[in-house]
Amino acid sequence: MKFGKVDNPEMIDFLLPEDHPRTANVFSKENMIPDIYVGCAKWGKKDLKNFYPRGTKDELAYYATQFNSIELNATFYRMFPPEQFAKWKDKTPEGFKFFPKITQDISHMKRLSNVQQLTNEYIHAVTHLENKLGMVFLQMHQNFTPKDFDKVVKFVETWPKEIPLATEFRHTDWYNNKNISNDLYDLLEQHQITNIIVDSAGRRDLMHMCLTNATAFIRYVGANHTSDYTRLDDWVNKLDLWVKNGLKNIYFFVHQNEEVESPALSAYFINKLNDRIGANIKIPTIP
Repeated sequence: MKFGKVDNPEMIDFLLPEDHPRTANVFSKENMIPDIYVGCAKWGKKDLKNFYPRGTKDELAYYATQFNSIELNATFYRMFPPEQFAKWKDKTPEGFKFFPKITQDISHMKRLSNVQQLTNEYIHAVTHLENKLGMVFLQMHQNFTPKDFDKVVKFVETWPKEIPLATEFRHTDWYNNKNISNDLYDLLEQHQITNIIVDSAGRRDLMHMCLTNATAFIRYVGANHTSDYTRLDDWVNKLDLWVKNGLKNIYFFVHQNEEVESPALSAYFINKLNDRIGANIKIPTIP
């Protein structure tokens, strides 16, 4: 993942910002163990070097014995047929969840304009994951600005409510203008859309720390640096606080600029989170 990559991560202030004032309003105020899904962005052997035992023939089937979820980035690059989603579902155990990204044809090529038919086709395909569909997410290009807010409104209003959706905006104007950000957060809250937080070295402006419902969907991008682990410690502290306030769901997906250590980072995070909040998420075996 090259987004937000920097040459000198040791120069970055990785301190997590204070919560957005609106975040406190979305919690249930019940202290409970939330539903927790932690995983990588990909399962390919080429990306996750040395993670798979020698002789592994089916990477997804093995991956799903180690993790309870995957952030399915492959669906961004092409429109897969329904049969492919069904095959992926059948390779994974009960309780496993997929979090597929919406195809770039919708988000980047058409930029949410005249996409209803494409969206319907995409939704029809992903629903073949059945009970293993976690949450679909929409990630817009970094040059998609608030001048196209009306397209976001239309997309959100026509999205089927029974399919959980999260959104990620990358142009800084969505967050550095209070009027715009409040309009966006109002829209997401009204339709129970999850507001993704992206933690990447070169884009600290995306750390809005605003939850629009009781789900924390974190896309964490390590910098292939020792700070990757201390940053995860900070997220454990933050999530522990949110859980005590009534957070219901944690969806945490680990990327790196070079993905080789993503499984190890994920295992470290799961171990720390289990200890802190009393969860019992399986810790992946790391060679």
